[in-house]
Amino acid sequence: MAHEYRATVAWLRGEQPFTDNKYSRGHVWRFDGGIEVPGSSAPDVVPVYSVAAAVDPEEAFVASLSSCHMLFFLAFAAKFGYRVDSYEDNAIGEMAKNEAGKLFVSKVTLRPDIVFSGDKRPSAEDVDKLHHRSHAECFIANSVKSEVVTATMPLRFA
Repeated sequence: MAHEYRATVAWLRGEQPFTDNKYSRGHVWRFDGGIEVPGSSAPDVVPVYSVAAAVDPEEAFVASLSSCHMLFFLAFAAKFGYRVDSYEDNAIGEMAKNEAGKLFVSKVTLRPDIVFSGDKRPSAEDVDKLHHRSHAECFIANSVKSEVVTATMPLRFA
């Protein structure tokens, strides 16, 4: 059975002339359950007409890779009996030109800072294996051609 995921992206011109290319890039993303997220182009791509407080597609791409990886990591850690107290990833996406000269998100570096507690404590090798398995299973990572790497972070315990 195939899974489907839907999102609605909506933009309105309002009073802007539009044809002069001086229009707001601000829009809204709507997801199931009724949540709305403000979206925009990246301010460094379209400086004047972007909404800096909104999420741009490049940020969302990086966040989706990070979130997918984290969800698998947490599931696998729980399965092996490792108690995770917190997980915070300051992921970074890098743009470059592809072979056709077009910009794309060429690399995403995940930098998860994870705090473990409890009696069963993973070794650095255990954590590395959890990251490798999480990457291999992540639906989003399996859907893109960008390089996705996980930086080695120090083990932390509460």
